Amino acid sequence: MKAVQYREIGKGPELVEIEKPEPSAGQIRLRVTAAGLCHSDWFLMDTPEEQYTYGLPLTLGHEGVGVIDKLGGGVDGFEVGDPYAIYGPWGCGMCQACAQGAENYCPYAAEMGITPPGLGAPGAMAEFVIIDDQRHLVPLGDLDPVQTVSLTDAGLTPYHAIKAALHKLTPGSTAVVIGVGGLGHVGVQILRTLTQSTIIAMDITEDKLDLAREVGAHHAIISDDGAAEKVRELTNGLGAEAVFDFVGAPPTTDLARQVVAINGFIHIVGIGGGTLATGFFSTPFGATVRAPYWGTRGELMEVLDLARAEALTVHVERFDFDHAVEAYRKLHEGTIRGRAVVVP
Repeated sequence: MKAVQYREIGKGPELVEIEKPEPSAGQIRLRVTAAGLCHSDWFLMDTPEEQYTYGLPLTLGHEGVGVIDKLGGGVDGFEVGDPYAIYGPWGCGMCQACAQGAENYCPYAAEMGITPPGLGAPGAMAEFVIIDDQRHLVPLGDLDPVQTVSLTDAGLTPYHAIKAALHKLTPGSTAVVIGVGGLGHVGVQILRTLTQSTIIAMDITEDKLDLAREVGAHHAIISDDGAAEKVRELTNGLGAEAVFDFVGAPPTTDLARQVVAINGFIHIVGIGGGTLATGFFSTPFGATVRAPYWGTRGELMEVLDLARAEALTVHVERFDFDHAVEAYRKLHEGTIRGRAVVVP
């Protein structure tokens, strides 16, 4: 079967032919109908050799949907041909966090060698993918797989971050979205759906700001040296009750610090290498800095329900397998508008 793999440190993704995998007992094989690209893939591929721990060769793709192709022994309640979305942050399944559906915060996964598909385990950027356990599948129903696949991360991750800050986002509040790419443009829509907050979107290109306006941002600001002052002007000098940094680079985490209100929330969602010290003389009094990770299985169900209600629309650039490596190049260059999806 065709697959997009990371095979050699520093060389980027490659389109290859590999053997079709067979499901063991308790496993399920999906025929992939769509797989999403993510900046996290490049974070992984840009990791220096001395820090790389994900194994090689690695089939990429932690955003995936497909139809059941084959059931391993002992799997009941599933039918070949039914469509499902993959819940990616796999945990041990037995601890308190996993029992609540929060496998994204399983404290034992790493020490047990359990890794998400595409981020250690073979991912969905292939014609077929093995799902380790039936609990990691969420029914897709009649949702379009190409339009939906990115919601398994680019929808779930901002949804998880925003839900944790809802108590701050009361009517009259302000939310700042830094970075209106694959996650950020979905984050703006989630904020419009779940809150009555004023939404200020920030990015470094006018094209991304146009996208922010299209999906519901009230204000769109170029992220330059004057951006923090503009946010202060729009908030009567108070700052934003919640700031969602979907870039996570040093300049954006510092910008988040400058625009957050007293007793506000900063959620650093992007993995651009930035960190933020908090404390007296750094962040405003009472401000909380948090680094949320992915989301819960129940939250993925809620995100898919928002899609069914037509409250979320992912802007997708579609590629076939033969152009998947080109799609990764465009993602790395920052020229993808919204989210890139590979369709087998």
